[in-house]
Amino acid sequence: MTKKWLTEPVFIGHEIYRHSSYGGWHPLRIPRVSTVIDLARALDWLPDRQYRTSPRARVAALTEWHAPDYVAAVARAEAAGAVSDEERERYGLGTPSNPVYPEMFRRPATAVGGSILAGALLEGGGIVHHPAGGTHHGLPGRANGFCYFNDPVFAVLSLRAHGVRRVAYVDIDAHHPDGVEVAFGGDPDVLMLSVHEARRWPRTGGLEVRGAGQVWNLPVPRGLNDSEMAVIREDLIGPVVEAFAPEAIVLQCGSDAVEEDPQSRLSLSNRAHWAIVERLLPMTPRFLALGGGGYNPWSVGRLWTGIWGVLNGQAPPERLPDEAEAVLRRLSWDHDRRGRNPPEYWFTTLADAPRDGSVRHEIGARIAELYRGRSGSSRARSASRSV
Repeated sequence: MTKKWLTEPVFIGHEIYRHSSYGGWHPLRIPRVSTVIDLARALDWLPDRQYRTSPRARVAALTEWHAPDYVAAVARAEAAGAVSDEERERYGLGTPSNPVYPEMFRRPATAVGGSILAGALLEGGGIVHHPAGGTHHGLPGRANGFCYFNDPVFAVLSLRAHGVRRVAYVDIDAHHPDGVEVAFGGDPDVLMLSVHEARRWPRTGGLEVRGAGQVWNLPVPRGLNDSEMAVIREDLIGPVVEAFAPEAIVLQCGSDAVEEDPQSRLSLSNRAHWAIVERLLPMTPRFLALGGGGYNPWSVGRLWTGIWGVLNGQAPPERLPDEAEAVLRRLSWDHDRRGRNPPEYWFTTLADAPRDGSVRHEIGARIAELYRGRSGSSRARSASRSV
């Protein structure tokens, strides 16, 4: 039977994200996916034919990677609205990072369901945007870093279940994808490439080479600018992914690496993220863009909407139409000083001004060190010619 190719990009979303929050004090109290949906529709970028409602992953699906007792504990905590001291200690539930809240099972299970659906939709080829995905810290038997279940792992597993062998997982979130590396760090058929802030939680993802897998970790210094990310894009991300020759690419596009985000000290514009999407798109017949981190409601909504534009060949307007501007003016962020006095461009534009700057020597030095660590690999040697 011929596998069906998606004739146009598909957006996976769900209304559960509109009214669900981790709590009034948590960094994930802000609306994110609902803002992207509303902005994309206000721009006439999201007709009904391109939208799919995410299913919720069932327990049987979740236990394909997560421990059954852990999955049961998350469901039990949602039903009870509380956890015992023993469950808090054992599973990391009911903590400041991973609190008990009303949708604490249904919401992450819906994100996993979206990633599983994405793998099925991409069986024959195509493009999918799943901004609710990207919960890359979840561990097999423990909540970790705002992540209860690890939907990127399930995206790769779903692609595998639908006949895809070689998957490139690229992560440009400010934080290292420790949970995904636990899953695939030793798998030679999964390329794992992460660009993340050095010495930031979870403090994993160093330059050292580990195991038999295709793991490329690039910790970058504070203040990373667009010019430096362009060097990383052209000298590392592009050549390494191209040399790997993936049948599918999963890009975790966390927006917390932009300058206005409170959870990192990187200084990118959203244009840097969009440029990486543009660089990777032609390299594979199957492309899945996930969300991830992002804790400024304006920057995350604008960045992920722009990704959807790139995937559809839509250029952002110089000034947003009134309906799209109204979506952004309805947002609030009173818990942060930047949100109490937001700049006008957060309301009126999608694209940030470029944040170019000098390229520090350590950027090239760290890339070169990564290649040296893989000097025995013919693929690494091929990729390193651009450095």
